[in-house]
Amino acid sequence: MSPTRKAQDLAEAVGREMYRRDRTSQYLGIALEEIRPGYARMRLRVGEEMVNGHGMCHGGFIFTLADSAFAYSCNSHNHNAVASGCTIEFLAPAHVGDVLTAVAEERALAGRSGIYDIDIANQDGKRIAVFRGKSHRIQGETVKTQGE
Repeated sequence: MSPTRKAQDLAEAVGREMYRRDRTSQYLGIALEEIRPGYARMRLRVGEEMVNGHGMCHGGFIFTLADSAFAYSCNSHNHNAVASGCTIEFLAPAHVGDVLTAVAEERALAGRSGIYDIDIANQDGKRIAVFRGKSHRIQGETVKTQGE
């Protein structure tokens, strides 16, 4: 098996196992659509219970979607990683019925630290927010690899 195929298979196994344990994403209806080494794409449909007093999607739900994509992308190498910091910039509102997609991409990975950029767009491709997360690797793995 090629190293690229092995890394992809591992990322997919990590994604399946993380999602199995990810009660928050399951509860909110956040779906993992794609995962690759250093990459994740997740989707959320904005429900009526997700709007704030202005009738727009509460920023906390947009943040949670972005944070989830960040988590899957930075754990895709099967080295447990957690957020050490993150920022979000809200660019446009989302509304009930909108389908938001967060695409997380690894920008840098050095030692135990990583940087990930996440774009959140609606079903029309309009960018709703941008998120940057910094990860820190901790002990452990999500899935056991062959030979352990």
